[in-house]
Amino acid sequence: MALILLFPATKEMVVVLPGADGHVGMVVVERGDERFILDEPYASTRLTSDGQVKLEKLEEQEVAASIERSTEPRSPFERAAAVLPGFQGAVAALPARPASFYLYFITGTDTLIDASKLEFARMLEELRKREAPDIVVIGHTDRVGAPEGNDELSLQRAERMKADLVAQGIAPPERIRAAGRGEREPVVPTEDGVDEPLNRRVEINVR
Repeated sequence: MALILLFPATKEMVVVLPGADGHVGMVVVERGDERFILDEPYASTRLTSDGQVKLEKLEEQEVAASIERSTEPRSPFERAAAVLPGFQGAVAALPARPASFYLYFITGTDTLIDASKLEFARMLEELRKREAPDIVVIGHTDRVGAPEGNDELSLQRAERMKADLVAQGIAPPERIRAAGRGEREPVVPTEDGVDEPLNRRVEINVR
């Protein structure tokens, strides 16, 4: 993964960032007759205002020390902001990362179980931090009842959650899509007629 930034005093900066799994790729930077290979974590080139290319690398110990100062999980971009000067503004300008939430229902209804009511409240806190989110709500059922009835129930669950999100001011109706998948996509595959709590759910995907 590579990040390219532009700064007033530094025309261009290219940085190699490790992926979430620690994998590091390779970036080749060419300027005129000069060629730079960046294949180590946080290796970088800077193109300064006078046209010179500077090859730099942040020491692994400095990276580790900076990351250890926070207990929050960090993406590669957030790690870069923590250890490289000038990255904070670039990271702040990035959109919020996509998120998914799962809520579960009392059998045969569109009423959340108690644990999911608490999760819904926590989800609202997270969604209120986002500006103009796009939301997809997908309803599901277990395999109790007829498939046609489960199609209706799954859509009913999705529409109920959509209405609740709109009522809470999270997003206007046109930014929330609701769909029902019936019993077609179980988390836990079962025989017909089995009451499986994990399959009675909605998935709320936000970006």
